[in-house]
Amino acid sequence: MPSDGIVGRAAAERRPVYVTDALTHPDYSVLTAQGYPVELANKLFDLMAMFAEYGFNKSHTAAYAVVTYQTAWLKAHYPAEFMAATLSSDMDDTDKVELFVADAQSRANGVRVLPPDINTCGYRFEPVADDAIRYGLGAIKGTGESAVHEILRAREAGPFTCLFDFCARIDRRLVGRRTIEALVRAGAFDSIDPDRAKLLANVGRAIDTADIAEAQADQASLFGDGPSGPGAPQWIPAPAWSDRQRLLEEKSALGFFLTGHLFAGCADEVRRFARTPLDRLAPAPQPIWIAGIVAAQSTRMTRRGKMAFVTLDDGTAKVEVSVFNELFEQSRHLIQGDELLVVLAKVSQDDYSGGVRVIAERMLDLAGARAEFARALRLSINGNACGKRLRELIGEYRAGAEASGCPVEIAYRNEVASCVVRLPDEWRVRLQETMLDELREWLDADGVELVYG
Repeated sequence: MPSDGIVGRAAAERRPVYVTDALTHPDYSVLTAQGYPVELANKLFDLMAMFAEYGFNKSHTAAYAVVTYQTAWLKAHYPAEFMAATLSSDMDDTDKVELFVADAQSRANGVRVLPPDINTCGYRFEPVADDAIRYGLGAIKGTGESAVHEILRAREAGPFTCLFDFCARIDRRLVGRRTIEALVRAGAFDSIDPDRAKLLANVGRAIDTADIAEAQADQASLFGDGPSGPGAPQWIPAPAWSDRQRLLEEKSALGFFLTGHLFAGCADEVRRFARTPLDRLAPAPQPIWIAGIVAAQSTRMTRRGKMAFVTLDDGTAKVEVSVFNELFEQSRHLIQGDELLVVLAKVSQDDYSGGVRVIAERMLDLAGARAEFARALRLSINGNACGKRLRELIGEYRAGAEASGCPVEIAYRNEVASCVVRLPDEWRVRLQETMLDELREWLDADGVELVYG
């Protein structure tokens, strides 16, 4: 072997002969002497060649390191400005906007993302304080750059005072009904009027009123008077939205929940039987009950048949739950988007991802969880002690003496004493949401309590 060959080079460097030395020399005989097969050298070379097709060289690595350092410095020292620019760069991608908003509002960054406002927001996300960002109107589904710029142009004359004023001042050829409805659903008019249900019901009327006023603007009356104005707005009444409806409408416009979370509406009750928040899940020897809103679901064919993957979100974290075929077929009607799902799950360590693996063993909706865990329905009817009314409200939902029925208790209190009286077993009830809503309307929310063990 020549002195400038594999052995000579290794000797000059005072090191043993490596397999990689053979990659730059046509003679593989030394590999056999060192105990390495030629096939191994060929395999290593193929792997290196494959990596070279996409691997970064040192110049690329250095360039990306500089950019990484600069962006990390900006995020640390100017978090609002940095997150606003990041959000604006991907404002057309709802998934990325949701991810960046969560990152901005995390404890590590502490940047508030203020809701959209028709009188203060621009087209893009804008920093308005060291720890606050104003939402960009262009990130609302159903708007567009031309529509938002028209809104900003009309706003130069002064802030909008109501929905009718807004429709009268904009060019409705650029800002159509769909755009206005999206702005209402997103809460962009909340600073003017927080009743989104009323606003949405009156979008059509506001547009029609603006069209009539514009058509009459240059017309004089029969007696030579000036053009008559539209007068005070005539609002169409509409029932107010519940918190759940408001959030669902908001999600339809933004792609995610910005001003609240669906789980918050039932968190106090659910935490009585599913006590572990999703961000605190840890491997456990026994299955535990967890709960969250169904944020996403997918199915996949495996060797064991169809398998479902359900993403639960309780406002603290999102966790993917694996559901095997048999349970999936039994409970697929319970897996509904934006609905609560209660899962008895086996939580184990996932060595591949470094997190936890969650496998469902049972699944319940809220009604099923109430039937499973509630020990009694307690009603406080002091001042409303009308037995006839009580029979009317719960009579339709009686389960008799069935084990699945929930006992009903009446809480009574006067100036000197208090007691709880349980009704006979034949007055056990099925805990359906309609009955609970009717009872809350009669007794108010504090007078209706589900007692859990």
